[in-house]
Amino acid sequence: MIKLIAGLGNPEDKYNGTRHNIGFEVIDIISNELNLSFNDKFKGLVADYKINNEKIFFVKPMTYMNLSGECIGAVANFYKISPEEILIIHDEMNIPYNSIKLRRNGSAGGHNGLKSIIAHLNTENFPRLKVGIGRDRTKDIVSYVLGKFTPEEQKVYNDFINKAMNATIYILNNGLDKAMTIYN
Repeated sequence: MIKLIAGLGNPEDKYNGTRHNIGFEVIDIISNELNLSFNDKFKGLVADYKINNEKIFFVKPMTYMNLSGECIGAVANFYKISPEEILIIHDEMNIPYNSIKLRRNGSAGGHNGLKSIIAHLNTENFPRLKVGIGRDRTKDIVSYVLGKFTPEEQKVYNDFINKAMNATIYILNNGLDKAMTIYN
């Protein structure tokens, strides 16, 4: 069962609405849906919510993307949450925009936020919700991921982000295996 859900992003306002902050965006709409209240602790924003008598933690690391593992590792350690019970929501360039993919585990695949989490949890065995941002090979990677969504992308953005939220809620209510059969 998933006990901790972390969305990855960067904390400053200048990163709002960028591709790299899509994990934060998913946590924000879940927060609105569930009326979560966040507290500043473990180098992040942390909220808890009960589902089926189980406390679930929602986390937005405030350490910047490349140090996300500091916050997630601290929360997991304090609340005795195993890596297999942690769902990481992050942007993924290797998946087309407006697509999501669930994975039970895997490498960092060049994603520095995942590299940090792997280093702090000492394992690659944690579930991920990969939120596809696509790739523009005419731009360097940093400019692309820190760039805003195009007007064309904005047209489907709300439906897209809601798809990621719905997948996350489905995981909490029905488990990762069932969600993978529906959302992959």
